[in-house]
Amino acid sequence: MACEISSERIIAARGSSDAHSVEAAAAASLPPGSLVPGLQQANVTARDTLLAALRESLSAVAGRSRDISLIIPDATTRIMILDFDTMPEKQEDRDAVVRFRLKKSLPFDVDQAAVSFERQGTGTPIRVVAAVTPRSVRDEYESLVRDAGYNPGAVLPSMIAALGAVDGSKPTMVIKVERGTTSFAIVDQEQLLLYRALENGGASVTGESLVDDVNTSLVYFEDRYGIGVDHVLVTGVESAQDLQAALNAASTNHIPVEELVSSSMAGAAAGDVSRSALAGVVGALVS
Repeated sequence: MACEISSERIIAARGSSDAHSVEAAAAASLPPGSLVPGLQQANVTARDTLLAALRESLSAVAGRSRDISLIIPDATTRIMILDFDTMPEKQEDRDAVVRFRLKKSLPFDVDQAAVSFERQGTGTPIRVVAAVTPRSVRDEYESLVRDAGYNPGAVLPSMIAALGAVDGSKPTMVIKVERGTTSFAIVDQEQLLLYRALENGGASVTGESLVDDVNTSLVYFEDRYGIGVDHVLVTGVESAQDLQAALNAASTNHIPVEELVSSSMAGAAAGDVSRSALAGVVGALVS
């Protein structure tokens, strides 16, 4: 099972036995202001409301299971791609090196944060993807799940979870929009090569409003890696077709735009919950 907590809703889902799709999903909408994701303040403002929504959603899909993958908003986590000349052999030494590099780049104390990192590839420089969340913020979400009667296992920021649904073997841009944050990622050769998270003010995000940020990311990626993106996957955008039209109008290089979550991935849940809302839980369940 997987459960995503966002400022708009809570979504719980159960994967199919073949791990290729979602077998069941349930969603509960949240009143505005119930959850305010961020790095430097308490996120939960209406705990009883969130607990009720969690119990309602999870009980609809859980059966007898109590273990879940927990997906939290992108605004709660900093994702950074770091290059190193060398890395220590011992895990605790690697952790210290990564934390030292992160120290000056974060608006909070890295010593009071949960840090997870993974090496990508085997070449040089050594490329590491690091995810950093203040422990106080992570604990808020985990305690909600425990108080609802479930056990949070892996804790994933929403975009990282959604990437589990992406074919990372070819150059692909992923755009994920949630209230307050628009995240961009580019993957290739099973590696995360670019990540950006921008505030969107909580307004609806249209294809036209994304064009400048998309093109900035594409140009940076091509300049750095010498390759172009094959296609764009989107979720949470008002219309993938509108983004396609806006990108076509802004460039002669017409990159195809598609929905991140296909109808086959959404499976039996597609009739109950919108495909765009399922991106995080689908990625967590099919990866």
